Amino acid sequence: MQPQSQFTQSTTQPGRVQDDASTPAAASQLSGPLTALAGSAFVSGISYGILEFLQRSPVRHKHVAGSAAWGPQLAAALAVIMVVSVGWARYRRRSGSGSGPLWLLAPLGTRAAARVARAFGFGSESVQLARLFLALPAAALFLFCFWRAGVQVTGGLDPNFTVNAWGGPSYAGAMICHYLDLFLIAGGAAWLIDRILPASLAAVRGPMTRLG
Repeated sequence: MQPQSQFTQSTTQPGRVQDDASTPAAASQLSGPLTALAGSAFVSGISYGILEFLQRSPVRHKHVAGSAAWGPQLAAALAVIMVVSVGWARYRRRSGSGSGPLWLLAPLGTRAAARVARAFGFGSESVQLARLFLALPAAALFLFCFWRAGVQVTGGLDPNFTVNAWGGPSYAGAMICHYLDLFLIAGGAAWLIDRILPASLAAVRGPMTRLG
């Protein structure tokens, strides 16, 4: 039996007793490398936002009526509620009560990492270039959402950054609207990646969930 690749290891030590309702249980199912990759994208976005804020213009832009686009954002909020509700019901039906509490963090989980590792050819299998090529745009979009979320945190401190943004001109309004949009985009990208990547070896050997 092949030893577990470092890429698929969780952020905590193995052998830990897990509780479906506990935060430590969720943390124990997260992949360290995938979590670090997403976190690095978020931090780099924060850094980029700081640079944008430091180079802000002293001239205040005028607010354009209707630029907040609250109508489309209301539709986005309803879409998020629907996606979350349907996704939760399907997740519980597919995963059962003993699957762990990851759910929305499943794309950063150890099972997701095992599928990525298999596509890269870690272990006894050869690299699956076709799947990697197809998954690359969706993976880049997924990471971009973390980067853009970081940019919004610090770049949004500049009033000109939010004055005519969706949800603007306030910092909080622009933050909420952008995070709603990013949630939907990241969710779609994660769904595409889930369809493209090969199943983990554990899933092939037994009835387990495909992702997370």
